[in-house]
Amino acid sequence: MARAQRRKPQTAGDKGARMVPRRRIRVIRMPKPREAPAASVTPLVAESLAALVAGATGRSPVRPSDAKSGARFERLTIDGRPHFLKVVSAAEDWIMRVTGNTTNWEFRVWQAGVYAACPPVIDHTIVGMALEGSGPSARLSILMTDCAADLVPPGDDRIPLSHHLDFLDHMARLHARFLGWRDDLGLADLARRFLFFAPANIEAELRVANVPIPIAVAHRGWAVLPSRAPRLNELVRAVHADPQALAAALRTTPLTFVPGDWKFGNVGRRPDGRTVLLDWAYPGEAAPCWDLTWYLALNAARLPQSKEDALAHYRACLERQSVDTASWWDRQLGLSLLGMAAVFAWEKAVGGDAELAWWERAAIDGANWL
Repeated sequence: MARAQRRKPQTAGDKGARMVPRRRIRVIRMPKPREAPAASVTPLVAESLAALVAGATGRSPVRPSDAKSGARFERLTIDGRPHFLKVVSAAEDWIMRVTGNTTNWEFRVWQAGVYAACPPVIDHTIVGMALEGSGPSARLSILMTDCAADLVPPGDDRIPLSHHLDFLDHMARLHARFLGWRDDLGLADLARRFLFFAPANIEAELRVANVPIPIAVAHRGWAVLPSRAPRLNELVRAVHADPQALAAALRTTPLTFVPGDWKFGNVGRRPDGRTVLLDWAYPGEAAPCWDLTWYLALNAARLPQSKEDALAHYRACLERQSVDTASWWDRQLGLSLLGMAAVFAWEKAVGGDAELAWWERAAIDGANWL
């Protein structure tokens, strides 16, 4: 991680040490907002699920190996072409509940034409959507082309370096395309992102009959974090107590549109080199480095290069899109790493020592930018 003009972090043994240093004023040169790209096609919105899949044959339920939500999935054929269907409702999907998505963010993004305005290197695969009902019980159906053969294969093997570098390049192009984008759709709130797995936020999910596995692991991870990484624990607890402070600091840096979930289970590579990007479950206005640090946090075990090299490559890709990062990169990256630690410190706490130590150092450094 790059460092510049930072106060030396205090250690836990320093007399009167503050875990989160006082804020300092820095001049950030904000890039001029880019004109919002226009959608090239009118998004298909069907009146119902039945209308969306009219004429489909060979419908069969499936359970993707990487699926962890309460959504249901089907494979089907329409006009002789293989398709994939996802049907989701906040009443049945714990991920929608813990993230605060009770208004079907993906549908709003689709209806607004944001998917269609993405750069050509991103293939979202979506054909159309149908939203039935309203409120938490509303049912959202998403019809996609079947891209299973092009997705990153499940497993623990490192992915090819060329694929990883292209993913970061295409992520940078997406962020550059929407730089300066502002959320007028009511999508995922920046401050709420830090609380996705916060102990208080997942408490209700721990009381259900069948506790989702990620929720159970998160509960265990938060319990062991204080003993495994006490300084990291104090920092993330401070973020959970006052998420608006970190959000306000990030808003002093350039923001963009983020799909929100660049885990390898949602990512693939088409034969022509385009990046498949599925499941835009957490879309909204956030820092470019938010998507980037999410990618590093969830895919750490399969990355073919160090986090530092990946960060440098993404930054170079962003610069190639005529985005000047000189005045804000270090600050945004540090703050994003702190925020990401607030989301996934529990997952690092049940993992290896080296990965946990990396994120603890990153969070400590990031807190110096508040």
